[in-house]
Amino acid sequence: MKNTLPGFLRLSRLFDMFEGAAMLILSVCITLVACLGLLHVVVAVARLIIHAGLNPTEPAVLQEIFGLFFTVLIALEFRHSILVLPGSESQGMIRMRSVLLIGMMAAVRKFIVLDLNGVNVSELLALSAAVLSLSAAYWLVRGKAMARTDPSAVPQQTSSPKQ
Repeated sequence: MKNTLPGFLRLSRLFDMFEGAAMLILSVCITLVACLGLLHVVVAVARLIIHAGLNPTEPAVLQEIFGLFFTVLIALEFRHSILVLPGSESQGMIRMRSVLLIGMMAAVRKFIVLDLNGVNVSELLALSAAVLSLSAAYWLVRGKAMARTDPSAVPQQTSSPKQ
C-alpha cells in the first residue's frame, strides 16, 4: 500500500510530525497541571499542619489529602501514557494499559473521596462494577502482552523419537 499510493510516505511523515508535536504540547500542558496540582497539595498539607494540626484520625481530612494525592498521580500517569515512544512494537498495548490504569486510579480516587453517608447503593454498585471491569480488562491485556514477550509462555512442540 505504501508503494501504490502516490505521496503516502510524505503524508505518513507529515502525520508523524503532527503526532510528535501534539504529544509535546499535551505533555507540556499536563506537566503544568501536575506541577500546579503538586503545589496545591503541598499548600493544603502545610495549611492543615499549621492550622488544624493535621488530625489523621479525622476521615474528612484524610479523604481530602488522599483525593489531592490521587489527582496528581492521575495527571502523572496520564503524562506517562502520552510519552510512549512512537514506533515501539507494543505502543498500542502500552497506551491501552495506561488508559486502563488511569481509569482504575480515577475510580479508586472516587472511592476515597466518597462520603458514604450521602451515597446511594446504585452509585456504589456502579462504581464497583466499573473497577471490576477495568481490572479484568487490564488483567486480560497484561496477560496477552506477557504471553507475547515471555518465551516460556509459548507452547513448545515435542517430537517423539523415531523408532
